[in-house]
Order: sequence, then structure tokens, then C-alpha cells
Amino acid sequence: MKNNKQTYSLDNRIDYGIILPVFILILMGLAALYVALSHNPLVEAVGTTMLKQVLWVLIGGVAVVILMQFSSKLLWKLTPLFYVLGLLVMTALIWFHDADLAAVTGSRNWFNFGGLMFQPSELMKIAYILMLAYAVTQHNSKYPHTVKNDFILIGKMVLTTIPVIVLLKFQQDLGTTLVYVAILGGVFLMSGISWKIIIPAISIFAIVAIGVIYLVTTESGRGFLYDAGVKQYQLARIDSWLDPFHDPSGKSLQQAQALTAIGSGGFFGKGFNVSDVHVPVRESDMIFTVIGENFGFIGGGFMILMYFVLIYRMIRVCFDTNNEFYAYISTGIIMMILFHVFENIGANIGLLPLTGIPLPFVSQGGSSLLGNMIGVGIMLSMRFQKVDMKHARR
Repeated sequence: MKNNKQTYSLDNRIDYGIILPVFILILMGLAALYVALSHNPLVEAVGTTMLKQVLWVLIGGVAVVILMQFSSKLLWKLTPLFYVLGLLVMTALIWFHDADLAAVTGSRNWFNFGGLMFQPSELMKIAYILMLAYAVTQHNSKYPHTVKNDFILIGKMVLTTIPVIVLLKFQQDLGTTLVYVAILGGVFLMSGISWKIIIPAISIFAIVAIGVIYLVTTESGRGFLYDAGVKQYQLARIDSWLDPFHDPSGKSLQQAQALTAIGSGGFFGKGFNVSDVHVPVRESDMIFTVIGENFGFIGGGFMILMYFVLIYRMIRVCFDTNNEFYAYISTGIIMMILFHVFENIGANIGLLPLTGIPLPFVSQGGSSLLGNMIGVGIMLSMRFQKVDMKHARR
């Protein structure tokens, strides 16, 4: 009887609605990665690369189990430390980034430790989410929501964001910067700020978006962007998005081949381990093209469904928690994953420009996978700790 009670308690404390879609996405990712690597002539040791990805999955799993033990009080105490440590590591990239990779891609956002690549900005996303939630929770606990106090809160959120954005500017990583902006936007909307401020803010954002579209689609606008420091390869991605087949053997090769690969998969796909269409960087940014070609519309739709289930379960956690700090953390994690999925798949099917953002739990890359697994661990801890506290009160 005692063992049954313990099992019942443990089952109640673990949110399998989050674990199951993550597990399925990881399996689909490993299958897609094997296909991408097997048909990439530049990859010699497919088994070794796959083993590294599996190792990162295991490390991520350990991180999930550890983070589930973190109470909100412990997370609150550690948040400033995580944030400062993350900023210091990102600052080190200014001098110690992988120079060879930067020369090829233009981005200076990777460390290279004897062949082991690591991207600090992926883990910094979690530290930033925690610090943003910390700042909002601390402010709201001290001040009522008035227009004046709300502007002060916005100032605190902006001050939390500026150091990260400045460091990302040094790294020349526009895609990752957009993720941070999405996280900020989500927490901003959930922070309790008056609609008297939110509506004008959304209007300003819309005006800025229209202005950006004008700048990237006109010669005078592009001249201004060049003077402002925007790189040629970044604007080339815009051209490939607007017309994927304008230079299918050159600048728009990746976008054109991605659309061709997904389209060739049809409704049911060509079958596992088929790669008739070469897509550059298929194992990371373009991994969804493998799903589309091998498993067709059915496979791609199923993957998107798994993301919807995951996001839905996370939203449930966000609304079920009685802890304000947890609510803002979950909002940030949801926005992080949602933006990654929206931008990556959107870029693969031609709805959005390519920004080099990986697909959560699916794309190759230990840094991204570990960052997302840490986010999952924190989300799971919210229910794990909540139920545990209820038993303690009894």
C-alpha cells in the first residue's frame, strides 16, 4: 500500500503531457539527423556525430531531473548569479570566438574547445528569462500598477535586455536577437502593464515593422541599412525569401532547394533515409526539409502537432501556477520555443526569411538542445514542486 501511494504521488508530480511530445520530437530529430548526415558528403563519421547528439540528449535528460528538484525559492536566489555568469561568458566571445567559423558565416557566437562547439547565447536565453521574471516579480510585489509605475517596470525590463542585445550585436547574430525580442514581448504582455501603454507600444511596433519592410525592399533603404552595419549576407536572405528561385544556384540555393525537397515529399513522403534533393546545412537549420521529403505532409503535420501539444501543456502550467515568478518564467520559455518553431519551419517552407534558428529538440546542436531541455526541466519543476508543497502542508 505504501509503494502504491508513493507511485501515485510521483505520477501526480510529473507532467507527462510535456515529457511525451518532447520525447517524440527528440526521436524524430535523431531519425532526421541520421538521414541528413548519411547523405552529406562532407560528413565522414556519421556514427560519431550521432553519438554526440545522443550524448547531448542524455546530458539534457540529467539536467531535467536535476532542475525538477529546484524550488522557486532556490531558483529565485540563483537567478542573478545565472544572469551575471551568462553575461560574462558571452563577453568572452568577443575575444575567444571561433575565428574560422566567423570568417565563413559572419557570426561570432561560438566557442571551439578542441573541436567541441558551444554557443553560450542558447543557455543565456534561460538566464535572461529568469532575470526578466525576477525583475517583473520584484517590481510588481512592491508597486501597484499605475501608468508611472508601469513605465518604471518597462525601464527595468529594458535595462535587463540591453546588455544581452549589445553582446549579440558584437556576435553578429540577428536570428538569436529576434528570439530575445520575442521573449521580451511575451513577458511584457503578461506583466500586468496597463493597456494604455500596451496598445501604443503595439502600434509603434507595427510602424517599425512597416519601416523595416520598406528599408529592405528599396534601394535607398538598403543603403541606409548598409551604413548602419547590416551585412550583405543578411540582406541576401531577404532576397531569397522574397524570390526563392531568383538565383537557385547561388545566393538563394538553400531556400530554393528547401522548397523543392519539401514539395517533392508530397502527402506521404518518399520513405525513410531518402535524400534526392541536396539542401545545404540540412542537419541544423534546414532539418524540417528531411521530415518533409521523407515523411511528407503527414510527417510534417505530425511534428507540428507535437509542438502544439507541448506548447498547450506549457500554457496550462503557466495558468495553473499560483507563483508569479513561475508564471513569468513559463511565459518566457513558451515564447522562446514558440518563436523557434515558428521561425524555423516558416523559413523552411518559405513563409519567413532564413535566420539560422534551429528547430527545438530536432536540429543538430548540443547548445540548443541543452538550453531547451533546461527550459523543459524548469517547466516540469513547477508542477513537481507545487504538488510536493501540497503534500507537505498536509
